[in-house]
Formats: sequence, C-alpha cells, structure tokens
Amino acid sequence: MVRMLLLPSLGPFHILHPRYNAATVLALLEKAEPPVLYLASHSEEALREGLWREEDPLLFHLLPWAEAKGIPVVALDEEAHLKGEAEAFREALAQHPLGASHLERMRAFDEALLDFLKTPLTPEALGSETFLGRLREVYEGFAQAFGEGPATGFRARRMAKVAEALPQEGAVVADLLDYLFLAERFPEARPKAHEPTEEERQRALLDRAWQLREEDDWAGLLEGLFGVGSPEALYLAAQVYLAAGEWQEALKLMEEVFRMDFQHPGYLPGYVLARLGQLLDMDGQRERALRAYRGVLALSWAPEEARAIALAGLRSPFQIAS
Repeated sequence: MVRMLLLPSLGPFHILHPRYNAATVLALLEKAEPPVLYLASHSEEALREGLWREEDPLLFHLLPWAEAKGIPVVALDEEAHLKGEAEAFREALAQHPLGASHLERMRAFDEALLDFLKTPLTPEALGSETFLGRLREVYEGFAQAFGEGPATGFRARRMAKVAEALPQEGAVVADLLDYLFLAERFPEARPKAHEPTEEERQRALLDRAWQLREEDDWAGLLEGLFGVGSPEALYLAAQVYLAAGEWQEALKLMEEVFRMDFQHPGYLPGYVLARLGQLLDMDGQRERALRAYRGVLALSWAPEEARAIALAGLRSPFQIAS
C-alpha cells in the first residue's frame, strides 16, 4: 500500500487523455489501496448536495468506486465557497470601463492553461518537475498580474489550509491548479508511471465516442463499443447511428439500453431518457416519448443538456431539421 497518493482531477478534460482518464485514476487508486479518499477541492456541503456534478465529472466514477470498496470520502476544502470569487472578479472587470484590457490578459492565461489540459498527459508527466514547473509559471504569472486573492479564488490560502489538514496517509484528489500547491508540498505522493489496464483502454474508447467527429472511423468505433457492451457503450453506439442518419437502428439500440441497468455513471440516465424520447418522437410514439421526457425531469439530477432536451420535447415533438 502506498502511504499517500496525490492525483489531479482534470475535470471534463479527462476525456481527452487516453493515458490519464477516469479508469486510469481508478487503477492508480486500486494499486495504492488507500484507507481514505480525500477531496482537496470540494467541501462537505458540495459533496453532500451534489454540487460537484457540473464541474468535476471524475467524481461520477470515484464516488461509486469508494462506496463499493467501503472507503470513506472526506472533503477537505472548508472555504470552497471562495472559488466563486474568481468568477465574481471577472464579472466586476467586465463592468468596469477599463476592464477590457485586463480581461484580455486573463484570456491569455486561460489559453495557456488549456494548452496543458489539451496536451496528451500521463501519470508520470503529471508528477514530473517539468510539468509542474510550467504549470507554476502560468499560475504565478496570473497571480502576479491580478493578485493572490479574489482573482484566484483564494487558491493559495485554501490549499495551505487543506495541506495542514491532510494526514500523511490516504489518497488525495485535487483540481489541477490545487494539485500544483499540494504536489509541491508532498512531492513523494505524486503519481508515477504504471501499465495501462483493459479498463483504461475501454474508457478511452468511450471517451472518444463522446467526442464523435466527422473524420473518425465510425465503423471501428461501433465495433469497439459493441465489444464493450455496457449501457454507456450501447448508448454511444446509438449516438453514432443517429449521427449517420440511421435513427431506426439508434432506436433499437436505445430500447436495448432502456431494458438494462443504466444508472451508472450518474450522468447516463438523463442522457438515455432524453435521447430515447427524441427517437420515439421520430418513430411517431408520442406518448412514450412524453414519458421519457418526464422521466428526465423526475430524476434527482440530470445534466443540463438532457433537461433542456426534455423540456423542449415536452413542448413539441422532436424532429430532425431538413
């Protein structure tokens, strides 16, 4: 068992990284066998109320894993509410007559950070001095230009408190910029290289299908998705068929998914019911479509996109624009 393991969360950008996706994080945690999973960038309230869902999709995988393993999850950021100060700071600048030039400088730092998130990443790269040094340059440039406080969401202060509260045993997951502070404080806990697993390969395939593009090998994707065969994989296969204009095949697949247990990951039920409603509308089954749309809205939580689809479907039957 690794005494302490520190891992960054890339938020929605995990799907861009075949060698550091949600399954990679789970594989590293499995190997470490932590007695506790600490969340450095979330509060207990956010964890309890599910406020993390729109900002940190990785937890859709981590929380069920921890529950199945009987591993307690502890949120450590007692001042997580201060993260909103960064957005408030930008909004204030936008209202100021001289704020445009400052916002332009902010966008430059944002783009530099996005470059990190879009460049292929591996566990060993994320733990390297080279990566952390470059990340520190970007962050310090921003903090020097706009101040360490509201502009940064009081990140340095918040992570100093988290570091003080951290025991020297267990696994810690932190947002990328929060991870920067903790990785410098606990260098021995950074992620190291490991052999990719079959679960990682499958997750990479699913992540690729979520980003379906015109230039992709759609036939190859379908073959891989059918090979995985999970509800999420079949949902994504239906998406491929729909994108190809074969909505009848998509409906058959979605009906199959509907007969399965499609509760996990937690974002899937809303998407399945919303898309099923649209496909049923296309097939002239309006009453069943309405039940599917209502099913989305009856969920305790559904992605905003799924809720928007459901609300639109309740107003009028879905049809593909000609």
